[in-house]
Amino acid sequence: MGKKKDIPVDTVQADQGAKLDRKTYEKEIARLQVELAHLQAWVKHSGARIVVIFEGRDAAGKGGLIKRITERVSPRVFRVVALPAPSDREKSQIFMQRYISQLPAAGEIVIFDRSWYNRPGVERVMGFTPEAKVKNFLKGLPQLEAWLVGSGVILLKYFLDVSEEEQERRFRQRVEDPVRQWKLSPMDVESYRRWWDYTAAYSEMIRMTDTEQAPWWVIDSNDKKRARINAITHLLASIPYERVKFKKPEFGKRQERPKGFAKDILFRNVVPNVT
Repeated sequence: MGKKKDIPVDTVQADQGAKLDRKTYEKEIARLQVELAHLQAWVKHSGARIVVIFEGRDAAGKGGLIKRITERVSPRVFRVVALPAPSDREKSQIFMQRYISQLPAAGEIVIFDRSWYNRPGVERVMGFTPEAKVKNFLKGLPQLEAWLVGSGVILLKYFLDVSEEEQERRFRQRVEDPVRQWKLSPMDVESYRRWWDYTAAYSEMIRMTDTEQAPWWVIDSNDKKRARINAITHLLASIPYERVKFKKPEFGKRQERPKGFAKDILFRNVVPNVT
């Protein structure tokens, strides 16, 4: 897996050489998705419990990465959790309560599209949570994550980073493209304006919660295709899965057509061909 590098979250450069070409990307992503299917079989067979956290800058490509991980596996094994804003009842609970309720049972991989790290991230920068509560939370979080790992959960934490220039390019692309405009939220506009506030918050968050039991892994996401390949490769290398032999089912013989069964079934409404 290699030695973990200490990478500040504000040092990714916009130009890191030629971007990965589509042909190479599609070939590699197809190969990795086969490996994710083997991982899925092992998780079901072994009863493993895995938590994968994806955090990062706005427009860093978390959604696209998660889609590539999950598009060819079962949602009953790979469960994506993207919690909405808390309800009034949830606001009265312990902060971690609604996240703990989402943790995996045996044979599950839970992918958090943002997680409990909302508190030292967006909640802190936007002033939704008092600073004292944020600092308290950060102090206690390593112990909680150590407990999770100690209980047998495999915990992987990834932070997707982009440069100022690349983030702005993606935001402006969303403005111009009707099929991407839904991605541009008021929070995105604020994150654009408060780049350095988020830099400070994320840097402290990683510094205080990057531990031996639950380390952070930073992904350079200026090139989305390369980031997806790197992230999935690292995820697979971080889990000690083995290939489980597939038991081919015996289909047997189809039943015979009943005597007197109507030759054709007449449907009242048929969707017409348009091409």
